[in-house]
Amino acid sequence: MKTTIDIPDDELRAAMRFTRAKTKREAVVTAIVDFNRRRRMADLIKYAGTCPDLMTVDELQAQRRQRVQAIDPD
Repeated sequence: MKTTIDIPDDELRAAMRFTRAKTKREAVVTAIVDFNRRRRMADLIKYAGTCPDLMTVDELQAQRRQRVQAIDPD
């Protein structure tokens, strides 16, 4: 989609430097993709720890130890 926007030159230069983009378009697209990824992650954080049916870290580690012992009992 073509869009015309006015981006401050210093901000665009910084975005190109941080993203190591070779073009302005690449810098803008990379920044948008990164922004959207971060927002999705932030939205997921609100669900952290809300599913009681999942294993705890300790339960998962115990299960892994049991598998290792079953494969190699020595």
